[in-house]
Amino acid sequence: MTYSNVANKSLPVIAGVDINTDEEGRFNLNALHKASGGRDAKRPKAWLATKQAQELIEELRQNPAFGEDVIKVTKGGIAPGTFAHELLAVEYAGWISASYRLQVNQTFLDFKAGKLQKAFDPMAALNDAEFLRGTLLTYSEKVIALEHKVEEMQPDVDALERIAKADGSMCITNAAKHLQVQPKFLFKVLSESHWIYKRAGGRSWIAYQDKIQSGVLEHKVTTVERSDGSEKVVEQVLVTAKGLAKLSKMIVISGIAA
Repeated sequence: MTYSNVANKSLPVIAGVDINTDEEGRFNLNALHKASGGRDAKRPKAWLATKQAQELIEELRQNPAFGEDVIKVTKGGIAPGTFAHELLAVEYAGWISASYRLQVNQTFLDFKAGKLQKAFDPMAALNDAEFLRGTLLTYSEKVIALEHKVEEMQPDVDALERIAKADGSMCITNAAKHLQVQPKFLFKVLSESHWIYKRAGGRSWIAYQDKIQSGVLEHKVTTVERSDGSEKVVEQVLVTAKGLAKLSKMIVISGIAA
């Protein structure tokens, strides 16, 4: 195998896009595609489907100097993409355009020679259409990723807002007020979600033991005086701050409405 491990070296850059490599030194064709402007018709998958690409790959694989692993397609994981030997990367760039092939080839030559990148010239960059396309695409992807992150965090944010004024454990009726739902509705949710239940013939709600152990519910046992002067023991389920946060998130994520 003729690949050199360049994982720890600085990466070649085209139009503001890092052309990264895998552990075997193969170049990322998806990065080259992005640096070229990212046209759909010029994706690596389209090039690999051409007869020219297939014949070239097969020829390299038959050559002992290159071996079988001249190209590798990785789907999923932390580093997905199509990674190819330098010769294939240059050929792919040529398939995109002749001028792009010259640019990629020179960049790779400079990279292997260890030449430093030229100082960034903002005025030249503004006149470089490929650089602007690559930069815009990169920042657009970052914005989309941040928007998805915000959407994922929203249930947690809503849950925290709802319990911001909660102080300690509270009865289910008061918990419903904090969650902005009807008490009857919350009792139903807790029952159907197997947080609370009633014994056969009993009138009081009881917390499931696993919910008590997990810290989302508590039991309060108090003694009250009847009108005739006698006493009775009353059990009451309390929702903890942890339980309130979990219930709030459950309601937000599932879109449950009272």
